Amino acid sequence: MNNRYNTLSEAINELNQRGYTLDFTLQPDKIYSKGEDKAYSPDEFKVDEYHRFEGMTNPGDMSIVFAVTAHDGTKGTLTDAYGTYSDPLTTEMIEKMKVSD
Repeated sequence: MNNRYNTLSEAINELNQRGYTLDFTLQPDKIYSKGEDKAYSPDEFKVDEYHRFEGMTNPGDMSIVFAVTAHDGTKGTLTDAYGTYSDPLTTEMIEKMKVSD
């Protein structure tokens, strides 16, 4: 997806206005919403869009924001450093979160 935002915060603010109001965190085999205390496995959500950002001082510092809709209609954003995960992800999660241009 082409990035139409200049900054990560601009993207998150716009996505919030469009209804992606929850904050999801990425776990090895699911995404989790602390605010709702709900977890969703890869077959229970879809990535509607994503936007990548390079660091201002170091192009190697990349982040990505995903706009996510769960099967129950819950919508939120998931932000992560691009390509780096603290815990190894399951193959199913890697496929779900894979981005390509």
